[in-house]
Amino acid sequence: MSETIWLEPSSQKTVYLQIKNTSDKNMLGLAPKITKAVQDKGYTVTSSPEDAHYWIQANVLKADKMDLCEAEGFLSQGYQGAALGAALGAGITGYNSNSAGATLGIGLAAGLVGMAANAMVEDINYTMVTDVQISEKTDTTLQTDNVAALKQGTSGYKVQTSTQTGNKHQYQTRVVSSANKVNLKFEEARPVLEDQLAKSIANIL
Repeated sequence: MSETIWLEPSSQKTVYLQIKNTSDKNMLGLAPKITKAVQDKGYTVTSSPEDAHYWIQANVLKADKMDLCEAEGFLSQGYQGAALGAALGAGITGYNSNSAGATLGIGLAAGLVGMAANAMVEDINYTMVTDVQISEKTDTTLQTDNVAALKQGTSGYKVQTSTQTGNKHQYQTRVVSSANKVNLKFEEARPVLEDQLAKSIANIL
């Protein structure tokens, strides 16, 4: 989570959820999981924005394979070690253990096993990026000044400003969820990513 959100303690435990997905991945299980996670925290989820003390709005921006260099390097070292151990344990006994031929045979076998392992095994990391906005109802009237810079052509910008009044404090954060596994498929990663996001959102409350 990019920013910590601090909400005022309140006896009002009603939440309105608006969950969107503008990524190219199917995340149909996300909204039900967030709903259940919020309910498990003791909150009531309502379909009426006017009746809710909190609004939770989330949009999945991206869910895809993303590089995880450190984990990939660690995994490569581990599999190299496993491949060498498999070669040694296979019983390469065609040569005298003190001969140069034995050393060459073991090295060749380890190399072949290592090549096969690298061909079959790939460390896959899926990451989901989600923007989250929390709105909290307050008894006071708030004034919000909005400023938007709209790009015009290749070098210009148009600045728009507006002022609005309301009764909600708004907080924004970004949640990054990750799933990592050898030969991981998105179908396997999806429930893990959904569970992580649901837990993160519910724990804000």
